[in-house]
Amino acid sequence: MKTCTICKAEFDENEPRTLYGEAGEWLAQEMWDDAGELCMSCLENRARLSMMYCHEMNR
Repeated sequence: MKTCTICKAEFDENEPRTLYGEAGEWLAQEMWDDAGELCMSCLENRARLSMMYCHEMNR
């Protein structure tokens, strides 16, 4: 078990990924350099928020 660096919840890094989770994982690797440190909920939320507010990535 690991601890999420954003919400401090414990999570299993081998948990199956959702579509938003996969997008959040990509963002963690490519944009924020914190891959493997976030829980599924934070990864999904990051992906959703990026879709709404990071318009430079929607091209």
